[in-house]
Amino acid sequence: MDFWQNINWFLMLKCFIVGGLICIIGQILIDKTKLTPARILVAFVTIGAILGGLGIYQKLIDFAGCGATVPLTGFGNALAKGAIEEVGKSGILGAFIGGTKAASGGIAAAIFFGYIASLVSKPKMKKQ
Repeated sequence: MDFWQNINWFLMLKCFIVGGLICIIGQILIDKTKLTPARILVAFVTIGAILGGLGIYQKLIDFAGCGATVPLTGFGNALAKGAIEEVGKSGILGAFIGGTKAASGGIAAAIFFGYIASLVSKPKMKKQ
């Protein structure tokens, strides 16, 4: 019973709402614009990297926890944060290797699960 009493239900609600809102924005962009999913993905990662580089995205992470780190914007934030930290250690070369080091788990998971999804589904191109 101790497990259920130690859960921060308010944080879980904030996590669900913030992550859900990010996903809703992506779904609206897919449904209401002619943007391809690939362009939306790149936009979300770029926005996360910019907000992370400016230190703004950390405030959202502090508020919503995994609701902010799991979506694509969180991946962009991890790239920017890793690059900034590694520049301090390795100089300008750190800008290239830091982001990859910080986001390597997400990159490996995306490759693995993308491959699995390609085996079990029939992808379709969006009509322009």
